[in-house]
Amino acid sequence: MLSNQIIGAVLQLDGVSHTYANGTRALDEISVSIPHGMFGLLGPNGAGKSTLMRCIATLQTPSAGTIRFADIDVIAGPQRLRRTLGYLPQDFGVYPRISALDMLDHMAVLKGFSRPAERKDMVERLLQQVNLWDVRSKALAGFSGGMRQRFGIAQALIGNPRLIIVDEPTAGLDPEERNRFLNLLAEIGEDTVVILSTHIVEDVSDLCPRMAILAAGRIGLQGAPSDLIAQSDGRIWTKSVERAELERIRARHDVISTRLFGGRTIIHVLSDSDPGEGFAAARGDLEDVYFAALARSRRAA
Repeated sequence: MLSNQIIGAVLQLDGVSHTYANGTRALDEISVSIPHGMFGLLGPNGAGKSTLMRCIATLQTPSAGTIRFADIDVIAGPQRLRRTLGYLPQDFGVYPRISALDMLDHMAVLKGFSRPAERKDMVERLLQQVNLWDVRSKALAGFSGGMRQRFGIAQALIGNPRLIIVDEPTAGLDPEERNRFLNLLAEIGEDTVVILSTHIVEDVSDLCPRMAILAAGRIGLQGAPSDLIAQSDGRIWTKSVERAELERIRARHDVISTRLFGGRTIIHVLSDSDPGEGFAAARGDLEDVYFAALARSRRAA
């Protein structure tokens, strides 16, 4: 039975850095406290998210820093964490010709569930929880991307883990499967620590009461999404321009994002006061917060 310390756990990272053998510094002094519930780690591809997830999941040892989960020193005692960890990596491989039922049963054996009756009950419950019971006898090769991700969550839930890590889980899913998967994560996040690592802003804004933005191996911002959005109030300005004007405006203003709409370019800039030139105040959202953090990171590089 898990101790109360683990049930009420907070994952704490202090000064976590990692440099690969080729000299690439993937993580630079990461310090963050991750509370009970859903936590979003938002960042672009190449920001260091997967490296950080692998360090937390004990798949690699960081070059420096400490990681603690409740009373567990993750770096010194990785086996203790693995007993209460569920992990869905970005690249989740399975044996394609095996049925979902047999594959999940096999994974349960590998996780130490040796009693057939106990394992049968758990496997059946998990397949029902992720809405794969009706296709339990189907080979995994015939699963859609969303079904494979839901199967990945099922294997991550074996043993009722208290810390779950999902790395880029909705990339490539169609809108219906994405919604189904996010609803599943929300249900799981009610009674455990779930880290959602993603580059998709909507995944974090829809699910996570706490988050951090990772860019170039560093934490740029962290907090509640609503608080981070509030900090941008009165600082986001927008304007529709012809594409030919974009470079001139970039030279004069802090452009944080652009998008095409109706043949014109919609610009968002960051400014503490009215930038003039026909810009209008815009209601900031989490996407603006994210793009502003990335812009700051690029300037600091």
